[in-house]
Amino acid sequence: LADQSIVLETRNLQYEVYADPLFSRVFENLADNSLRHGKKVRRITVSAERTSDGGLLVVYEDDGAGVSEDEKTLIFQKGFGKNTGLGLFLSREILEITRISIRENGLPDRGATFEIAIPPESVRTVGSR
Repeated sequence: LADQSIVLETRNLQYEVYADPLFSRVFENLADNSLRHGKKVRRITVSAERTSDGGLLVVYEDDGAGVSEDEKTLIFQKGFGKNTGLGLFLSREILEITRISIRENGLPDRGATFEIAIPPESVRTVGSR
């Protein structure tokens, strides 16, 4: 893993999110999974966009191996996986504390895409009151 060079690109992240204090650990876990399981990851992109209801959709994408169709829901189950089997399970639990959801919506062999949906009452633009 140490010899991998990965570009991190961020877009449109001028938002504040009301979430569990472990919210940042979710992104650490996603990045760890990209490195461990993505095989050929060279780029990770994190972006955000407002949804029609005023919420926020945060999208974490990598250009690695992706997640097979039959594993898209299994990856969030306790004990599933090649490492501890807790990472994505705990990530989902952390997010659900504040009504935030996560799903994997990428294409196998084209990279992983995790969509984190934040409800309107839990997000604001930086600097707004």
